[in-house]
Amino acid sequence: MTESVITEYDGPKREKLMRVYRYGPGGVQVYDSHERLRRMYKFSPGENQMTENDPKSPEKVLRRFVFDNYGMLEETFSFGNPPRTYRYENGGQQIVMREGGDYGAVGKTYSFEGAGVAETAFGRDGSIERVYVFEPGGGAIIIRKGGWYGGIDRTLVFDRIDPSVFRAPDSFLQFLAFTEKSQGEIDEAIDEEVAKIRAGSGGSRYAYTGPRHTESSGSDGPARVTGRGRPARDDDSGIDFITDADSPKDLPRGPPGSRERSAGVPFEERWQNATNGRSGMSSGGSAGIPLDERFRSSREEERSLSKGRSASIPLDERFRSSREEDRTLDRGRSADIPLEERFRSSEEEKEEKLSPGRSTRISYEERKAGRRME
Repeated sequence: MTESVITEYDGPKREKLMRVYRYGPGGVQVYDSHERLRRMYKFSPGENQMTENDPKSPEKVLRRFVFDNYGMLEETFSFGNPPRTYRYENGGQQIVMREGGDYGAVGKTYSFEGAGVAETAFGRDGSIERVYVFEPGGGAIIIRKGGWYGGIDRTLVFDRIDPSVFRAPDSFLQFLAFTEKSQGEIDEAIDEEVAKIRAGSGGSRYAYTGPRHTESSGSDGPARVTGRGRPARDDDSGIDFITDADSPKDLPRGPPGSRERSAGVPFEERWQNATNGRSGMSSGGSAGIPLDERFRSSREEERSLSKGRSASIPLDERFRSSREEDRTLDRGRSADIPLEERFRSSEEEKEEKLSPGRSTRISYEERKAGRRME
């Protein structure tokens, strides 16, 4: 078997290279878009297992995948990552992935259908998370997000190998192992794309994209100005502002209707106008009423309040009924029973002699002989 190449592209267009898989008899080597070795998988056909090794230390095993007639067991050697099991169900037409071993919680299911394999995340009411579609003409596997008609996430093109070999459940598990992406690889790809966008744009995508002039106002054209007619700064950040051509240049400030700037009005004149306006304010009708007259009516209302009917009842008469009720309580029927009669029955039960059990009739020698026989 010669070495085969699987090329992975991002999205539907086969232009943006993401990863390259070199598939050979000894294993799989995964390279990124910069031709750096990122993952290494080794096959052990005699032991029916595949190991993921550290590219920097090829003898160091990071994960082990053990295959048997019931599925695959993934063993991880990093702290905090529990093992995962993949088991065939429904006559081999479905694979169930459990997190934490054979008795762990169901994480995902993979259903083999006519056009490909549907991946469903457990707990999403049966909604499909990802679909592996085998291209009808052969030569590629398309991974769609959200269902059979969802957007294309990745496209894997095969060279010198037929993609149909991964339609079998055991081969698909192997394909699933070396093509999955870790969260670190996903974050690294996002950071790389962000860096490319920032380096290529030179600024915000909402910035002014018109002609940029020089600082000098020679024969090449007028001096460059930034937004609102301000001249360009020496520490230009590379962002141009769109000038407000429709707004008047000398916009008056102050209250509506004012057409003169307040900067030319002396402070003494402003203060005089303010104090005159305040002195001309009316003090109101309540200013001429003395305080004693204002609160006189409230004090008279307080004195005119009635005392109420309960004030005429003496305290002795109020609490007489409660004291009489305390004296009329009866003692109860149990108070007439003497103490000797109450506890007579319990004392008689104590005085009764307990009858000896049946085991007392068996002699000690007979008991001991029975235990020896056992």
